[in-house]
Amino acid sequence: MIDSGIGTRRRTVDDVERQLRERRPGHTLDGPFYTDPGVYRLDLERIWYREWIFVAHTADIPERGSYVTVAVGDHQVVVVRGDDDRIRAMHNVCRHRGSLVCGDERGRVRNRFVCSYHQWSYELDGTLARARAAGDDIDAGSLGLLPVACHVAGDSMIFVSLADTPTDFSPMRALTDQYLAPFDLGAARIAARSVTVEEANWKLVMENNRECHHCRGNHPELCASFPEAPLHTGGATADDHRALEDVVARGQAHGLPSAYIASPDHQFRAMRMPLKGDTRSMTSDGAPAVNRRFGELPDVNLGDVLLYHYPTTWNHFMADHAVTFRILPLGPTQTQLTTTWLVPSDAEPGFDYDVGELTRVWTTTNAQDTELVERTQRGVQSPAYRPGPYAPVDELGVIQFVDWYTARMLAAPITIR
Repeated sequence: MIDSGIGTRRRTVDDVERQLRERRPGHTLDGPFYTDPGVYRLDLERIWYREWIFVAHTADIPERGSYVTVAVGDHQVVVVRGDDDRIRAMHNVCRHRGSLVCGDERGRVRNRFVCSYHQWSYELDGTLARARAAGDDIDAGSLGLLPVACHVAGDSMIFVSLADTPTDFSPMRALTDQYLAPFDLGAARIAARSVTVEEANWKLVMENNRECHHCRGNHPELCASFPEAPLHTGGATADDHRALEDVVARGQAHGLPSAYIASPDHQFRAMRMPLKGDTRSMTSDGAPAVNRRFGELPDVNLGDVLLYHYPTTWNHFMADHAVTFRILPLGPTQTQLTTTWLVPSDAEPGFDYDVGELTRVWTTTNAQDTELVERTQRGVQSPAYRPGPYAPVDELGVIQFVDWYTARMLAAPITIR
């Protein structure tokens, strides 16, 4: 039975590597990449367990002892603000018999984490505090919660890496810090959050986000303020580029980072992008949704700061509010999408903003995108599905993502267990 399992996995790995090496450039992936449990397992091992993953905002854990939990594949992680105000991540697995230490999605502990199973307790830095009835001969120093690499970017976005040796996060952090510093997001508050489970592979969800080629026919609410031109990937018409140059010039005139900057492999990027016409925010009428501004941003039309990072997040930062997105894979054909709306710290609900208006455009757009990716998932599961060509300009962002995914999956030999 064991040999049979290893043999099956070896064939899956060989098939994945062969199909990726033979993939026709500029075309979609073969069907199994969106449906097969074996490929999904390799996605976890080669992508999700190795890359930096956006998990939460510092505003999610504002007080010492406040925490959030998140599942990345098989890994259970808790992120906590410690007594020293430092943010740490740890494996949410008791060192006694493996129970989850924190069973809630979010919360706050007064002093220590206590496993409800047998009451082993841990300090907020993960150190074992008490091992009930364990005897005097245990090595308490080696039985703390296992650490997970953790970084905060832009004074707001918390990333973790499950890799034994994480990749260098400093380029992403430097770019994020630069672009988000004027927003003072460390003082922002969370105004709303939505969580949706989409019945589609995580790559289909990311591909859908990486282009607005579908926007005109599917997102009328979004298109009232958001340009359909592929400015975020370097494409678009001369008029579109003039609008981009204008908003970049306005931002730079006020000392704000604004130019398009991307990593060589396009894994992460930031830019300031114009909104349509005179619109100033992604709302139903294009007017600001919040009567306050982040930080000390000037009262001029500064467009929208876009920030992306594969495989898990895309984000929009406007003068009055921000919208962040996080995806996590739940299975071969299931993805969790979390959308968070942030507002300035002094904005009061019902007075400075209406939650319904604040969230309307992206709540509607998310529902439309859920229908699109679920329809695509049903289509790629058909025996009749064959890889098709991407539009070279309008879907350049998708091409960049699939090329990045291919390179990451082929970067090193895949371990057979």
